[in-house]
Parts: sequence; C-alpha cells; structure tokens
Amino acid sequence: MQSPNLVIIPTYNEYENIQRIIEAVFALPTAFDILVIDDGSPDGTAEVVAELQTKYPQKLFLEKRSGKLGLGTAYIHGFKWALARSYQYIIEMDADFSHPPASLPQLLAACSEPQVGMSVGSRYIKGGKVKNWPLNRILLSFFASVYVRIVTGLPVKDTTAGFVCYKRSVLENINLDNIAFIGYAFQIEMKYAVWKLGYGLKEIPIVFTDRTEGQSKLSKGIFKEAVLGVLKIRQKNADYYRNAIAVA
Repeated sequence: MQSPNLVIIPTYNEYENIQRIIEAVFALPTAFDILVIDDGSPDGTAEVVAELQTKYPQKLFLEKRSGKLGLGTAYIHGFKWALARSYQYIIEMDADFSHPPASLPQLLAACSEPQVGMSVGSRYIKGGKVKNWPLNRILLSFFASVYVRIVTGLPVKDTTAGFVCYKRSVLENINLDNIAFIGYAFQIEMKYAVWKLGYGLKEIPIVFTDRTEGQSKLSKGIFKEAVLGVLKIRQKNADYYRNAIAVA
C-alpha cells in the first residue's frame, strides 16, 4: 500500500551511504516511500538501490538521469514525479545522514498543521545545532542565512536548509518551471516562492551532522551562488511563481 508521504533523495556517488539511509527511513514507525534520483553515479549507487527494490517493492523507487544536472533539477524532477501520483507530503533529504532520519516524523507533523505549507529542519533555531563542521564553515552558513533574511524578508532562520517538507497543494500551486536556480540557491528560492504565495513556514530544530562517508558536494562557489542569487530572487513576485493552471 502506497504511503501518502514521499522522501526524495538525490544522489551522486553515495555508495557508502545509500543503503543505510534507505533502511533507516524504512525502520521508522511512520510510513514513508522513497524516491532516489541518481545522476549517473559511477560508483554504483543506482545499482545498490535497484537491488534494494526487490526487498522493498512498491516502497522504493529509482529514477536514473544521465549525469550531474544539478540539485535543483533533481528535486524538480522528483516533485513532478510525486505530483503525478497521489503523495500528499513530499520531503527533501540528503543521502549522507546530515539530515537525521529520526526527525522525519517531526518534520511531517509540522507540515501537516493547518496553516503550514512547508516545514524546515533548522540548524539555527533553539535546539538546533551543527556537528563536525569547522567554525569557519558554520559562520559562513549562518551569516549567509542572515544575509538572505535581510535581503528577502524570509521569516526563516535557516534559509539554505535542504531538509524540508511540502504539502502537495503547495507544490501544485508553484510553477516549478519558473524556479531558476539549480544549486543551493534553489533551497532559498523554493522557500521564497512558498512564502510569496502566502503559505506558512515552520521550522523544527535538527542536529545537522556533517557526512562521515563519501565526499562533500559543498564548495565556496555554492555559497556564492546562494548569496548572489537572492538579489535576483528578491525581484520576483507571487505572480511569477504562481501556477495559473493549478489554481484556475
């Protein structure tokens, strides 16, 4: 039986992590399906997922793409895949355990509240923290979020967070083809679009732990995109993001 809740996990070279993260999600008392979107990992990530599909039929799904096409395009692909089916809550999650699987039920519960359209697993509210990051990286991430809030007015402390849950109706009302950014600025732009369309955003505290297996995809260039991208994002209004077909 299909769960109403879908976790989307984009992957590139996550051979060391993918089986453990899948099994950790499926071990939770709350039911979640998983969609892995693999961008042609040469390390065999997709093959691990394909093998696990025999163990978790109708719960674990795999979409294979031809190469590294960007985090944002992977999630947009996943959103459209979810909307073509009957999922009611759609969650973004990394494969490397930086987003704690144990927090998924809390993230889901926050999103299910009546006035909330998107919930955010936050490092920068009371109870949230970062582990295994050097101080300079913590400061870079924290002050980038402060800068984004100042420029855009977003009522979210962790503006670049990638551990988020959407209500189906919210994604249906966003013109996903108008989301411009494909790197970590994608996370900012999606929050901005949700907020501009009048939906509530709620943060829950999480402990963000840097990966212990595999190689980080973060770089200074990614943070630069996020910081400079908000200047372009700020110029867009609700009509730019609204899906006229969905709301007509």
